[in-house]
Amino acid sequence: MTLSLGASASAGWRDAQHLLCVRLDAMGDVLMTSPAIRALASAVPGRRITLFTSPSGAEAGRLIPGIDDILVYEAPWMKATRTPTSSGDDRAMIERLTTHHVDAAVIFTTYTQSALPAALQCYLADIPLRLAHCRENPYHLLTDWIRDPEPDTCIRHEVRRHLDLVASVGARLEDDRLCVAISTQAAIRAERLLAEHLDPDRPWIVMHPGATATSRRYPPDSFAAAARELVRATGCQILFTGTEQERALIDSIRDMMQTPSTSLAGTVTLEELGAVLAKAPLLVSNNTGTVHLASAVGTPVVDLYALTNPQHRPWRVPQRVLFEDVACRFCYQSSCPEGHHHCLRAVTPEAVAAAVVSLLGETRSKGVSSDWKAGCSTALLPDG
Repeated sequence: MTLSLGASASAGWRDAQHLLCVRLDAMGDVLMTSPAIRALASAVPGRRITLFTSPSGAEAGRLIPGIDDILVYEAPWMKATRTPTSSGDDRAMIERLTTHHVDAAVIFTTYTQSALPAALQCYLADIPLRLAHCRENPYHLLTDWIRDPEPDTCIRHEVRRHLDLVASVGARLEDDRLCVAISTQAAIRAERLLAEHLDPDRPWIVMHPGATATSRRYPPDSFAAAARELVRATGCQILFTGTEQERALIDSIRDMMQTPSTSLAGTVTLEELGAVLAKAPLLVSNNTGTVHLASAVGTPVVDLYALTNPQHRPWRVPQRVLFEDVACRFCYQSSCPEGHHHCLRAVTPEAVAAAVVSLLGETRSKGVSSDWKAGCSTALLPDG
């Protein structure tokens, strides 16, 4: 159900030339918002899009076609952000938004988040049109709002949720896959790294064992056992990826494997990681932003999916999603509230290896991986 200003509001959205897209979450969340952002950008000729996001969200935003400018803001009402000492930075950001002369703002949230803090900020910045999902009546904080049906009547994938939101103001997209633009420079750097680390005559896959939330991490010893089983069964090379902070975790897994592997942990930018994944036959990963980056470059994913939430699975790519169903599913917690991690711990390394072998066989026999990668037309773009 849409509650808005009616036909006059629709006309206002058609005339809006400069849009603010508010997504204050992390990298993977911004990637899942990218189809909706592309829909908004293409809905009106010459429309300008400014992304309003977190520091890690900005890294992803720089790779998304259709975004013209990025404003970085650590909102005090968001998880894993700064601890505010005063409201000075927030007041300064409202002033900055005011001087940006934005015609309309679209506020993207998960259904567990409230759009009202960001709506208030946009209202105080005198942005004329403001759209979001909202569970309660926002009155004048939003000019256009969709009464949030989640989780009472449905739970949608995060990508679908955002596409439904922008469709309410006439922005639609035929190709709703995730997509990123990788520069030639990053692609060349990735090619060099792969040549340095891998034997070109042997198959290989990428493993990404990190995640910001401990509740979403497959146990390191299980990662090691799965990797060891894959090497034994297929002879494939294992290339680990992760941040500098995850280097010690990855080193421990490599030690436990007791078989050769290689790592790019802490050595590549997000764009270069995207270029590596674009070349990869398959990614094995926890439920984290790397899954959505792989989806954006068309790479099949075996997703070790902790049941913290139901709406962030890989989008529009060949996949296997592994978990153990548990009574405490969908806890929305960053650490396991029960302390047992059964939704992931009960997934055996043998099941992970079997999923990889099955998915590789499926994509090779049907040419699925090649077709999907070819379909991501903006996955590789020349500089400039």
